[in-house]
Amino acid sequence: MPLQLLPASAQAFAPRAPPTIVLGTKVEQWLTQALKRINRVKRPLNSVPQHYRNLTETLGGAGAIWTLTSLMLPKAPDAELRKDDNPLIEALFNYQLVHVEAYVVHVDMVSQMEVAFKLTPETIEALTEYHKDIYSADTFADTWSWPEKEAQMKKLQDEFVQAVNKFVYRTGVRVLEGLEEDGAGEVLDGRTKEVKTLIGNLFVPLLPPPPRIVDVLHPTPMLTLNVMPGHWWTLPPSLAPQPIPVDSWKVLPSTPSPTVTSCSDTQSNAFWPSEMSSLSAAQLPSPTPSYSQPTNYTSAPFFSSPQAITSMPTLQLPSTIPSHCGTDLGMGHFDSFGWSASSFPSQYATAV
Repeated sequence: MPLQLLPASAQAFAPRAPPTIVLGTKVEQWLTQALKRINRVKRPLNSVPQHYRNLTETLGGAGAIWTLTSLMLPKAPDAELRKDDNPLIEALFNYQLVHVEAYVVHVDMVSQMEVAFKLTPETIEALTEYHKDIYSADTFADTWSWPEKEAQMKKLQDEFVQAVNKFVYRTGVRVLEGLEEDGAGEVLDGRTKEVKTLIGNLFVPLLPPPPRIVDVLHPTPMLTLNVMPGHWWTLPPSLAPQPIPVDSWKVLPSTPSPTVTSCSDTQSNAFWPSEMSSLSAAQLPSPTPSYSQPTNYTSAPFFSSPQAITSMPTLQLPSTIPSHCGTDLGMGHFDSFGWSASSFPSQYATAV
């Protein structure tokens, strides 16, 4: 962003001086027509220096005062305003129209293409009095009290005085199309709303200090011990170890118990002794362990697979045998369930 320089007359509390004019090698046609329109005496405008002299004398005259906007401000604090049922009477007695006036301090038609305005001393004085007598009183009454409130209000007033004296309004050079006789004028194209917003931003509200953060110190709880005889002590119930909660569905019994669905416990208990006694009579030898060929380190470095072993046929477990209530299940009924002497391989036959 290029550096924007303003003359010394644009500084705060600086007296008024003729504006600085910067023109290019060619003057815009609309500026030539505006100067010809406001000149009472016909003056030649055929070169850039002629435009420069004409524009400097026109904007530097005592009557070259521009109206930037108009503000409707109250005449007294809110507590002293007149109350009436007719809003027109209230507006006439309670409000005043303040015209925000300024003069041109700088015209740049080369780089920035802008015009800079500075508020007149009369406008600065009117805004300062309103801020001190009316705005400050309303702001002071609308905020709660604290020890440094008056000092903060005084500081706020001093800051406003500095801000309103430093205020400079910048806008495009086409604003000079509103030139009138004696160099006076009025901003056009809706710029008055922009000026109202900028002037309103100078009125900063009085903000109370933020609440202080206080650290609350909670006392350390005392550990009470239950002293028992023999100099023993126990932990209070709140500090005692508590069992870890376990879901009921995760708890499994240590040994599974048979479930009887249709038969009575007496019939089920009578079945197993007879079956176990019959099975004990047939002593089943242990299966022959698998044989692996010993390793011959003198032969080729590979291993032979073990000999095939005849697999044991699948036997039905007693829990899978369907029970018949009311019948005597002896060894004679094993044939009906596939339990017979022919079902066992020869290597599991009973030794005679």
